[in-house]
Amino acid sequence: MAAETSVPRRSGAAAVIQWRGLMAGVLALAVGWGGIVYAANNSVQGAPKKEDGGFDGDAPTAILMEASSGSVLFEKNADELRAPSSMMKLMTVEVVFNAIKEGKVKLTDEYRISENAWRKGGAPAGGSTMFAILNSKVSVEDLLKGAIIQSGNDSCIALAEGMAGNERIFAADFLTKRARELGLTKSTFGNSNGLPDPANKMTVRELAKLARHLILTYPDMYKLFGEREFTWNKIRQQNRNPLLNTLNGADGLKTGYTKEGGYGMVGSAVQNDTRLIVVINGLEDPDDRASEAKKMLEWGFRNFETRTLFAADQPVGYAKVFGGESRSVKLASPVPIKVMVPKNGSEKLIARIVYNGPVRAPVQAGQPVGVVKVWRGTHIAGETPVYAAEAIGTGSTMRRAIDGASELVIGMFRASAEKL
Repeated sequence: MAAETSVPRRSGAAAVIQWRGLMAGVLALAVGWGGIVYAANNSVQGAPKKEDGGFDGDAPTAILMEASSGSVLFEKNADELRAPSSMMKLMTVEVVFNAIKEGKVKLTDEYRISENAWRKGGAPAGGSTMFAILNSKVSVEDLLKGAIIQSGNDSCIALAEGMAGNERIFAADFLTKRARELGLTKSTFGNSNGLPDPANKMTVRELAKLARHLILTYPDMYKLFGEREFTWNKIRQQNRNPLLNTLNGADGLKTGYTKEGGYGMVGSAVQNDTRLIVVINGLEDPDDRASEAKKMLEWGFRNFETRTLFAADQPVGYAKVFGGESRSVKLASPVPIKVMVPKNGSEKLIARIVYNGPVRAPVQAGQPVGVVKVWRGTHIAGETPVYAAEAIGTGSTMRRAIDGASELVIGMFRASAEKL
Protein backbone atom coordinates (compact mmCIF):
# COMPACT_ATOMS: atom_id res chain seq x y z
CA MET A 1 0.00 0.00 0.00
CA ALA A 2 1.17 3.54 -0.63
CA ALA A 3 -0.35 6.49 1.15
CA GLU A 4 0.29 9.83 -0.55
CA THR A 5 0.23 13.17 1.20
CA SER A 6 0.84 16.69 0.06
CA VAL A 7 2.94 18.80 2.43
CA PRO A 8 2.63 22.55 1.87
CA ARG A 9 5.82 24.44 2.57
CA ARG A 10 5.18 26.75 5.52
CA SER A 11 7.22 28.82 7.88
CA GLY A 12 7.26 27.92 11.54
CA ALA A 13 7.28 24.49 13.16
CA ALA A 14 5.58 21.36 11.86
CA ALA A 15 3.96 21.45 8.45
CA VAL A 16 0.25 20.72 8.05
CA ILE A 17 -0.50 17.45 6.26
CA GLN A 18 -3.40 17.31 3.79
CA TRP A 19 -4.58 13.99 2.33
CA ARG A 20 -4.91 14.13 -1.44
CA GLY A 21 -8.04 11.98 -1.59
CA LEU A 22 -9.40 8.45 -1.46
CA MET A 23 -9.01 7.63 -5.15
CA ALA A 24 -5.20 7.80 -5.11
CA GLY A 25 -5.16 5.54 -2.07
CA VAL A 26 -7.51 3.03 -3.66
CA LEU A 27 -5.45 2.81 -6.84
CA ALA A 28 -2.22 2.37 -4.86
CA LEU A 29 -3.89 -0.34 -2.77
CA ALA A 30 -4.99 -2.28 -5.84
CA VAL A 31 -1.45 -2.32 -7.21
CA GLY A 32 0.34 -2.72 -3.91
CA TRP A 33 -1.34 -5.84 -2.54
CA GLY A 34 0.60 -8.07 -4.93
CA GLY A 35 3.97 -7.30 -3.32
CA ILE A 36 6.15 -4.29 -3.95
CA VAL A 37 4.20 -1.11 -3.45
CA TYR A 38 4.48 2.36 -4.93
CA ALA A 39 8.02 3.57 -5.48
CA ALA A 40 9.01 6.67 -7.40
CA ASN A 41 12.13 6.87 -9.51
CA ASN A 42 14.77 8.42 -7.27
CA SER A 43 17.48 8.65 -9.92
CA VAL A 44 17.70 12.20 -11.22
CA GLN A 45 19.93 12.52 -14.24
CA GLY A 46 21.15 16.08 -14.41
CA ALA A 47 20.27 18.78 -11.92
CA PRO A 48 18.81 22.29 -11.71
CA LYS A 49 21.01 24.89 -13.30
CA LYS A 50 22.41 27.85 -11.42
CA GLU A 51 19.82 30.23 -12.86
CA ASP A 52 17.07 28.02 -11.41
CA GLY A 53 18.54 28.17 -7.91
CA GLY A 54 20.45 24.92 -8.28
CA PHE A 55 24.14 24.20 -8.03
CA ASP A 56 26.23 24.78 -11.12
CA GLY A 57 29.05 22.22 -11.03
CA ASP A 58 31.46 20.49 -13.39
CA ALA A 59 31.84 17.03 -11.83
CA PRO A 60 30.38 14.29 -14.09
CA THR A 61 28.81 12.59 -11.07
CA ALA A 62 27.97 14.32 -7.79
CA ILE A 63 25.65 14.32 -4.81
CA LEU A 64 25.13 16.54 -1.76
CA MET A 65 23.35 15.02 1.24
CA GLU A 66 22.36 16.19 4.72
CA ALA A 67 23.62 13.57 7.17
CA SER A 68 20.91 13.53 9.83
CA SER A 69 17.89 13.07 7.57
CA GLY A 70 19.54 11.75 4.43
CA SER A 71 17.98 14.64 2.49
CA VAL A 72 19.50 14.99 -0.97
CA LEU A 73 20.12 18.64 -1.77
CA PHE A 74 21.72 18.12 -5.16
CA GLU A 75 22.47 15.19 -7.44
CA LYS A 76 23.90 14.71 -10.90
CA ASN A 77 24.17 11.26 -12.45
CA ALA A 78 24.18 9.97 -8.88
CA ASP A 79 23.43 6.36 -9.84
CA GLU A 80 26.09 6.01 -12.52
CA LEU A 81 28.60 3.28 -11.69
CA ARG A 82 32.24 4.40 -11.83
CA ALA A 83 35.58 3.28 -10.48
CA PRO A 84 35.64 4.63 -6.90
CA SER A 85 39.45 4.52 -6.61
CA SER A 86 40.65 5.02 -3.03
CA MET A 87 37.20 6.17 -1.93
CA MET A 88 36.42 2.45 -1.90
CA LYS A 89 38.63 2.18 1.19
CA LEU A 90 35.60 3.49 3.12
CA MET A 91 33.95 0.09 2.60
CA THR A 92 36.99 -1.75 3.96
CA VAL A 93 37.07 0.62 6.93
CA GLU A 94 33.36 0.02 7.61
CA VAL A 95 33.85 -3.76 7.63
CA VAL A 96 36.66 -3.38 10.19
CA PHE A 97 34.67 -0.89 12.30
CA ASN A 98 31.72 -3.28 12.34
CA ALA A 99 33.91 -6.24 13.31
CA ILE A 100 35.32 -4.20 16.19
CA LYS A 101 31.83 -3.18 17.28
CA GLU A 102 30.71 -6.84 17.28
CA GLY A 103 33.78 -7.94 19.25
CA LYS A 104 35.20 -10.07 16.43
CA VAL A 105 38.30 -7.89 16.06
CA LYS A 106 40.23 -5.79 18.58
CA LEU A 107 42.19 -2.63 17.92
CA THR A 108 45.16 -4.31 19.55
CA ASP A 109 45.08 -7.35 17.22
CA GLU A 110 48.12 -7.50 14.98
CA TYR A 111 48.26 -8.51 11.30
CA ARG A 112 51.39 -9.37 9.36
CA ILE A 113 52.51 -7.36 6.35
CA SER A 114 52.77 -10.08 3.73
CA GLU A 115 54.97 -9.89 0.64
CA ASN A 116 51.78 -9.41 -1.38
CA ALA A 117 50.71 -6.45 0.75
CA TRP A 118 54.21 -4.99 0.62
CA ARG A 119 54.77 -5.41 -3.13
CA LYS A 120 51.28 -4.47 -4.30
CA GLY A 121 50.49 -1.76 -1.75
CA GLY A 122 53.76 -0.81 -0.09
CA ALA A 123 56.81 1.24 -1.03
CA PRO A 124 57.75 -0.88 -4.11
CA ALA A 125 54.34 -0.19 -5.71
CA GLY A 126 54.77 3.57 -5.91
CA GLY A 127 51.20 4.32 -4.82
CA SER A 128 49.75 5.65 -1.59
CA THR A 129 51.18 3.63 1.29
CA MET A 130 51.82 3.72 5.03
CA PHE A 131 55.32 2.30 4.36
CA ALA A 132 54.76 -0.76 6.52
CA ILE A 133 57.83 -3.01 6.72
CA LEU A 134 57.75 -6.42 5.05
CA ASN A 135 56.87 -9.23 7.50
CA SER A 136 56.30 -6.77 10.35
CA LYS A 137 53.21 -7.04 12.52
CA VAL A 138 51.01 -3.95 12.77
CA SER A 139 48.03 -3.40 15.07
CA VAL A 140 44.56 -3.01 13.63
CA GLU A 141 44.43 0.49 15.10
CA ASP A 142 47.57 1.57 13.23
CA LEU A 143 46.45 -0.14 10.03
CA LEU A 144 43.20 1.83 10.22
CA LYS A 145 45.15 5.06 10.67
CA GLY A 146 47.32 4.09 7.71
CA ALA A 147 44.26 3.41 5.56
CA ILE A 148 42.27 6.49 6.61
CA ILE A 149 44.90 9.20 7.09
CA GLN A 150 47.61 8.05 4.66
CA SER A 151 45.34 6.17 2.22
CA GLY A 152 47.69 3.22 2.52
CA ASN A 153 47.04 0.44 0.03
CA ASP A 154 49.30 -1.83 2.08
CA SER A 155 47.18 -1.07 5.16
CA CYS A 156 44.00 -2.27 3.45
CA ILE A 157 45.60 -5.40 2.02
CA ALA A 158 46.95 -6.33 5.44
CA LEU A 159 43.51 -5.83 7.00
CA ALA A 160 41.89 -7.93 4.27
CA GLU A 161 44.42 -10.74 4.59
CA GLY A 162 44.27 -10.66 8.36
CA MET A 163 40.46 -10.95 8.42
CA ALA A 164 39.77 -13.16 5.40
CA GLY A 165 43.04 -14.82 4.35
CA ASN A 166 43.25 -13.08 0.97
CA GLU A 167 41.83 -10.08 -0.83
CA ARG A 168 39.50 -11.93 -3.18
CA ILE A 169 37.70 -13.65 -0.32
CA PHE A 170 37.58 -10.34 1.54
CA ALA A 171 36.06 -8.56 -1.46
CA ALA A 172 33.40 -11.21 -2.04
CA ASP A 173 32.54 -12.46 1.44
CA PHE A 174 33.17 -9.33 3.49
CA LEU A 175 32.82 -6.20 1.36
CA THR A 176 30.02 -7.34 -0.95
CA LYS A 177 28.06 -9.07 1.79
CA ARG A 178 28.30 -6.09 4.12
CA ALA A 179 27.42 -3.62 1.34
CA ARG A 180 24.20 -5.50 0.66
CA GLU A 181 23.37 -5.49 4.37
CA LEU A 182 23.71 -1.71 4.31
CA GLY A 183 21.45 -1.40 1.28
CA LEU A 184 24.23 -0.66 -1.20
CA THR A 185 22.77 -2.75 -4.00
CA LYS A 186 24.91 -1.60 -6.94
CA SER A 187 28.43 -1.56 -5.49
CA THR A 188 30.86 -4.29 -6.53
CA PHE A 189 34.38 -4.99 -5.29
CA GLY A 190 37.46 -6.74 -6.61
CA ASN A 191 39.98 -5.82 -3.91
CA SER A 192 40.25 -3.97 -0.61
CA ASN A 193 41.71 -0.60 -1.61
CA GLY A 194 40.35 0.63 -4.93
CA LEU A 195 43.47 -0.09 -7.00
CA PRO A 196 42.43 -0.62 -10.65
CA ASP A 197 40.19 -3.66 -11.01
CA PRO A 198 37.21 -4.08 -13.38
CA ALA A 199 35.09 -5.26 -10.46
CA ASN A 200 35.51 -2.05 -8.47
CA LYS A 201 32.38 0.00 -9.16
CA MET A 202 30.35 2.34 -6.95
CA THR A 203 27.92 5.23 -7.42
CA VAL A 204 28.24 8.58 -5.68
CA ARG A 205 24.83 7.95 -4.08
CA GLU A 206 26.02 4.73 -2.47
CA LEU A 207 29.29 6.35 -1.39
CA ALA A 208 27.25 9.10 0.29
CA LYS A 209 25.04 6.53 2.03
CA LEU A 210 28.16 4.69 3.19
CA ALA A 211 29.71 7.92 4.51
CA ARG A 212 26.47 8.76 6.33
CA HIS A 213 26.44 5.30 7.91
CA LEU A 214 30.05 5.67 9.09
CA ILE A 215 29.33 9.07 10.61
CA LEU A 216 26.14 8.05 12.43
CA THR A 217 27.10 4.52 13.48
CA TYR A 218 30.71 4.95 14.61
CA PRO A 219 31.05 8.49 16.01
CA ASP A 220 34.17 7.67 18.05
CA MET A 221 35.97 5.83 15.27
CA TYR A 222 34.92 8.48 12.76
CA LYS A 223 37.24 10.95 14.49
CA LEU A 224 40.16 9.22 12.73
CA PHE A 225 39.09 10.85 9.46
CA GLY A 226 39.78 14.30 10.89
CA GLU A 227 43.32 13.59 12.11
CA ARG A 228 45.73 15.80 10.20
CA GLU A 229 48.79 13.52 10.07
CA PHE A 230 50.15 10.11 10.95
CA THR A 231 53.73 8.89 11.30
CA TRP A 232 54.72 5.29 10.63
CA ASN A 233 58.16 3.80 10.05
CA LYS A 234 59.51 7.28 10.89
CA ILE A 235 57.72 8.73 7.86
CA ARG A 236 55.24 11.50 8.62
CA GLN A 237 52.41 11.96 6.14
CA GLN A 238 49.67 14.59 6.01
CA ASN A 239 46.02 13.69 5.63
CA ARG A 240 45.23 13.78 1.91
CA ASN A 241 41.84 15.50 2.39
CA PRO A 242 42.26 19.12 1.19
CA LEU A 243 39.00 20.23 2.86
CA LEU A 244 40.55 19.88 6.32
CA ASN A 245 42.64 22.99 5.67
CA THR A 246 40.24 25.03 3.55
CA LEU A 247 36.71 24.69 4.98
CA ASN A 248 35.46 25.40 8.48
CA GLY A 249 34.00 22.32 10.14
CA ALA A 250 35.46 19.82 7.65
CA ASP A 251 36.42 16.53 9.30
CA GLY A 252 36.38 13.78 6.63
CA LEU A 253 36.39 11.59 4.64
CA LYS A 254 38.43 10.30 1.65
CA THR A 255 39.94 11.28 -1.68
CA GLY A 256 40.60 8.99 -4.62
CA TYR A 257 42.25 8.84 -8.01
CA THR A 258 42.80 6.25 -10.71
CA LYS A 259 43.10 6.70 -14.45
CA GLU A 260 39.82 4.82 -14.87
CA GLY A 261 37.85 6.80 -12.30
CA GLY A 262 39.44 10.22 -12.43
CA TYR A 263 39.69 12.44 -9.36
CA GLY A 264 37.00 12.01 -6.72
CA MET A 265 36.25 12.84 -3.12
CA VAL A 266 33.90 11.98 -0.28
CA GLY A 267 33.84 14.97 2.06
CA SER A 268 31.88 16.10 5.10
CA ALA A 269 31.64 19.19 7.23
CA VAL A 270 29.54 20.58 10.09
CA GLN A 271 28.39 24.20 10.35
CA ASN A 272 25.72 25.55 12.71
CA ASP A 273 24.88 22.01 13.90
CA THR A 274 24.17 20.85 10.33
CA ARG A 275 26.35 18.19 8.73
CA LEU A 276 26.55 17.85 4.97
CA ILE A 277 28.17 15.09 2.90
CA VAL A 278 29.48 15.67 -0.61
CA VAL A 279 30.62 13.06 -3.12
CA ILE A 280 32.07 13.87 -6.54
CA ASN A 281 33.85 11.66 -9.05
CA GLY A 282 35.27 11.75 -12.55
CA LEU A 283 37.13 15.08 -12.57
CA GLU A 284 40.38 15.50 -14.49
CA ASP A 285 42.31 17.68 -12.05
CA PRO A 286 42.96 17.40 -8.29
CA ASP A 287 42.55 21.14 -7.80
CA ASP A 288 39.14 21.02 -9.48
CA ARG A 289 38.19 18.20 -7.13
CA ALA A 290 39.05 20.24 -4.06
CA SER A 291 37.37 23.44 -5.26
CA GLU A 292 34.24 21.63 -6.50
CA ALA A 293 33.71 19.81 -3.19
CA LYS A 294 34.22 22.99 -1.18
CA LYS A 295 31.96 25.02 -3.45
CA MET A 296 29.16 22.46 -3.23
CA LEU A 297 29.31 22.26 0.57
CA GLU A 298 29.32 26.05 0.92
CA TRP A 299 26.33 26.27 -1.44
CA GLY A 300 24.42 23.74 0.67
CA PHE A 301 25.13 25.49 3.96
CA ARG A 302 24.18 28.85 2.48
CA ASN A 303 20.93 27.89 0.75
CA PHE A 304 19.22 25.20 2.86
CA GLU A 305 17.67 24.82 6.30
CA THR A 306 16.13 21.96 8.28
CA ARG A 307 12.34 21.61 8.65
CA THR A 308 10.49 19.11 10.84
CA LEU A 309 7.59 17.36 9.06
CA PHE A 310 6.59 14.97 11.84
CA ALA A 311 7.54 14.97 15.51
CA ALA A 312 8.89 11.82 17.13
CA ASP A 313 6.10 9.23 17.61
CA GLN A 314 3.59 11.40 15.74
CA PRO A 315 1.31 9.23 13.53
CA VAL A 316 2.28 9.65 9.89
CA GLY A 317 -0.26 7.32 8.30
CA TYR A 318 -1.62 3.76 8.25
CA ALA A 319 -0.68 0.45 6.69
CA LYS A 320 -3.19 -2.16 5.52
CA VAL A 321 -3.29 -5.26 7.77
CA PHE A 322 -4.09 -8.76 6.49
CA GLY A 323 -5.97 -11.11 8.82
CA GLY A 324 -5.96 -8.76 11.79
CA GLU A 325 -8.52 -7.68 14.35
CA SER A 326 -8.11 -4.24 12.80
CA ARG A 327 -7.98 -3.49 9.07
CA SER A 328 -5.03 -1.12 9.46
CA VAL A 329 -2.15 -0.24 11.78
CA LYS A 330 -0.98 3.22 12.75
CA LEU A 331 2.59 4.11 11.70
CA ALA A 332 5.09 6.46 13.34
CA SER A 333 8.81 7.13 13.65
CA PRO A 334 10.63 7.13 17.02
CA VAL A 335 12.68 10.10 15.80
CA PRO A 336 11.52 13.33 14.18
CA ILE A 337 11.13 13.17 10.40
CA LYS A 338 13.09 16.09 9.05
CA VAL A 339 14.14 17.29 5.62
CA MET A 340 16.34 20.03 4.26
CA VAL A 341 14.51 22.64 2.20
CA PRO A 342 15.66 25.75 0.32
CA LYS A 343 15.64 28.81 2.57
CA ASN A 344 14.03 31.01 -0.05
CA GLY A 345 12.30 28.42 -2.20
CA SER A 346 8.66 27.57 -2.74
CA GLU A 347 8.91 23.88 -3.63
CA LYS A 348 6.06 21.66 -2.44
CA LEU A 349 7.00 18.59 -0.44
CA ILE A 350 5.28 15.28 -1.20
CA ALA A 351 5.43 12.52 1.42
CA ARG A 352 4.52 8.92 0.67
CA ILE A 353 4.50 5.83 2.86
CA VAL A 354 6.11 2.92 1.02
CA TYR A 355 5.97 -0.67 2.26
CA ASN A 356 5.36 -4.27 1.25
CA GLY A 357 1.76 -5.04 2.03
CA PRO A 358 -0.58 -5.85 3.38
CA VAL A 359 1.16 -6.42 6.72
CA ARG A 360 0.22 -9.82 8.09
CA ALA A 361 -1.22 -10.05 11.59
CA PRO A 362 -0.24 -10.31 14.34
CA VAL A 363 1.61 -7.00 14.31
CA GLN A 364 3.88 -6.07 17.20
CA ALA A 365 4.22 -2.49 18.42
CA GLY A 366 7.58 -1.22 17.17
CA GLN A 367 7.66 -3.67 14.26
CA PRO A 368 9.38 -2.14 11.18
CA VAL A 369 6.88 -1.70 8.36
CA GLY A 370 8.32 0.59 5.68
CA VAL A 371 9.64 4.06 5.01
CA VAL A 372 8.34 7.57 4.53
CA LYS A 373 9.81 8.99 1.33
CA VAL A 374 9.74 12.74 0.91
CA TRP A 375 10.17 14.39 -2.47
CA ARG A 376 11.23 18.00 -2.94
CA GLY A 377 10.19 18.58 -6.53
CA THR A 378 11.77 15.72 -8.49
CA HIS A 379 14.43 15.05 -5.85
CA ILE A 380 14.23 12.55 -3.02
CA ALA A 381 14.59 14.85 -0.02
CA GLY A 382 14.75 12.09 2.57
CA GLU A 383 13.78 8.58 3.63
CA THR A 384 12.86 7.64 7.21
CA PRO A 385 11.89 4.17 8.48
CA VAL A 386 8.44 3.91 10.09
CA TYR A 387 7.21 1.36 12.60
CA ALA A 388 3.91 0.05 13.90
CA ALA A 389 2.76 2.44 16.60
CA GLU A 390 0.41 -0.16 18.11
CA ALA A 391 -0.08 -3.91 18.39
CA ILE A 392 -2.69 -5.58 16.17
CA GLY A 393 -3.82 -9.07 17.12
CA THR A 394 -4.96 -11.86 14.79
CA GLY A 395 -8.52 -11.48 13.57
CA SER A 396 -11.34 -14.02 13.43
CA THR A 397 -11.44 -16.91 10.99
CA MET A 398 -14.03 -15.01 8.94
CA ARG A 399 -11.82 -11.91 8.83
CA ARG A 400 -8.83 -13.92 7.58
CA ALA A 401 -11.02 -15.64 4.96
CA ILE A 402 -12.34 -12.33 3.64
CA ASP A 403 -8.85 -10.84 3.48
CA GLY A 404 -7.55 -13.95 1.74
CA ALA A 405 -10.26 -13.80 -0.89
CA SER A 406 -9.62 -10.10 -1.44
CA GLU A 407 -5.91 -10.65 -1.86
CA LEU A 408 -6.56 -13.44 -4.38
CA VAL A 409 -8.84 -11.23 -6.47
CA ILE A 410 -6.40 -8.33 -6.41
CA GLY A 411 -3.55 -10.65 -7.34
CA MET A 412 -5.52 -11.89 -10.35
CA PHE A 413 -6.32 -8.31 -11.32
CA ARG A 414 -2.67 -7.34 -11.14
CA ALA A 415 -1.53 -10.38 -13.13
CA SER A 416 -4.04 -9.52 -15.85
CA ALA A 417 -2.92 -5.89 -15.90
CA GLU A 418 0.71 -6.94 -16.33
CA LYS A 419 -0.21 -8.91 -19.49
CA LEU A 420 -1.74 -5.87 -21.17
